[in-house]
Amino acid sequence: MKIYITGVGGMVGSHLTDYYYENGYEGQIIGSYFKPTTDINEIKDKAVLVECDVRYYNGVLDIIQTHQPEVIYHLAAQSYPTVSWQRPAETMDTNVNGTIHVFEAVKQVRKNRPDYDPVVVVACSSAEYGASLTPENTPVKEAVALLPLHPYGVSKVSQDLLSYQYWYNDKIRSIRARIFNTTGPRKVNDVLSDFTQRAVQIERGQATKLRVGNIETRRAITDVRDLILALVALSEKGKWGEVYNISGEKAYLIKDLIPVLKKEIGKDFENEVDPTLLRPSDEPIIYGDASRLKKDTGWKQTYDIETTIVDMLNYWRGK
Repeated sequence: MKIYITGVGGMVGSHLTDYYYENGYEGQIIGSYFKPTTDINEIKDKAVLVECDVRYYNGVLDIIQTHQPEVIYHLAAQSYPTVSWQRPAETMDTNVNGTIHVFEAVKQVRKNRPDYDPVVVVACSSAEYGASLTPENTPVKEAVALLPLHPYGVSKVSQDLLSYQYWYNDKIRSIRARIFNTTGPRKVNDVLSDFTQRAVQIERGQATKLRVGNIETRRAITDVRDLILALVALSEKGKWGEVYNISGEKAYLIKDLIPVLKKEIGKDFENEVDPTLLRPSDEPIIYGDASRLKKDTGWKQTYDIETTIVDMLNYWRGK
């Protein structure tokens, strides 16, 4: 069975590659990347790697036509809300048109091979819920109104609904995975990756204060390795056309994670607010109800937040 991962150069894509490689899929993993956010050398011997910008259809078609993978994980995206305010058109182009190109490529292959029937797992986002993420409305269920608060969230709603309509109209076996805050080794530009990287600098005497944004928000946080198990379980046991929240079971107040950092590096430090880390609008809580995922696949969260933080600190120490 061949596996194709778009966005293999991101944190999730690289860990998904690790999972399949370690489970006997050597030579059967195809990954495409463009401007990777992780060190692509960490997975270069584990997959057939192809540079491909999903904004351009022909490159996506060539990969799917050549390899005809049985499972496609569509992870490629402009994935930062802050960047989406600066470059909204690029965000929509990458996320929306990139998704269209994956599904249209499957349709094109079917013209010559009508029995081609891959599973397409699309990485959607909790950012789709936006203004619906209120304390009285959480943990949020999949049926809640989608009210995104930034262009990134809007692009993810588009990806989500496109995936549904390709199932409804073309019977392409799509699974929509609404991913809540996920972190772990190799992650960059989220709160815990920034915190752990900075903590290592403080540990080494290269910095004295922790740069922070809004630390009064609550986030359910999932370790990337748990997320990988959820995505694989959905590819095998999910219901076609369905949408699933993938969320941690506890919403942490961000400022409460800072003492864990201090304990692990054995140093005290002060916080320093960085205006560039503040957003025009910020969901007060992001916390999802993952009961549908658990019911249909048997998935459960196994990594606790302390283990995730320690592993991230060790990753940055190694860098």
